[in-house]
Amino acid sequence: MIAIVDYEMGNLGSVAQALAWLGAPAVVSSEPEIIRQADAVILPGVGAMEYAMERLCSTGMDQAVKEAVESGRPFLGICLGMQLMFEASEEGDARGLGILAGKVRKFASAPGLKIPHMGWNSLDYVADTHLLQGAYYYFVHSYYCDPSDKNQIAAVSNHGQDFAASIRCDNVLLTQFHPEKSGTAGLRLLKSWIDLEVSGK
Repeated sequence: MIAIVDYEMGNLGSVAQALAWLGAPAVVSSEPEIIRQADAVILPGVGAMEYAMERLCSTGMDQAVKEAVESGRPFLGICLGMQLMFEASEEGDARGLGILAGKVRKFASAPGLKIPHMGWNSLDYVADTHLLQGAYYYFVHSYYCDPSDKNQIAAVSNHGQDFAASIRCDNVLLTQFHPEKSGTAGLRLLKSWIDLEVSGK
């Protein structure tokens, strides 16, 4: 069973619907014990990191997420769920879960550059078999992750500058884009993650 973490800040319906379409058993839950019992965990999210951390900590879900990662179970973080894995954010100097070293930074303003980065964009470099180089994925974000260990970057995209579109670290796969909103390419990513990591096929 895949647990989708509910802290009132995620595209829970879209993620659950994508998994259902792929035939993957999943449950949306705000209960830490359900997260601990799951075979794999997805942390989605949209919005501000500070409020997200308040929600996670107030329910004990922050510890459940950390335990899920430390247990070695397959873990997928999407958009804000990716950013929460890091130590801190320039968005109000908010702290994150601190599971990965690094900081979440705001895109630098530039003439003609729209922030937030919203819409379809391609991956320019891919070092993870789950991701399709050249495929287009859907992004909505004003901040990007800057990991201390650049070897963790699995794919980059560009919005006025190169940024980490995906990060891979052991059992953790993170995507700044939304695979559940990225059509065929996004569904292929989710299916690959389920088949190769969750189901062990």
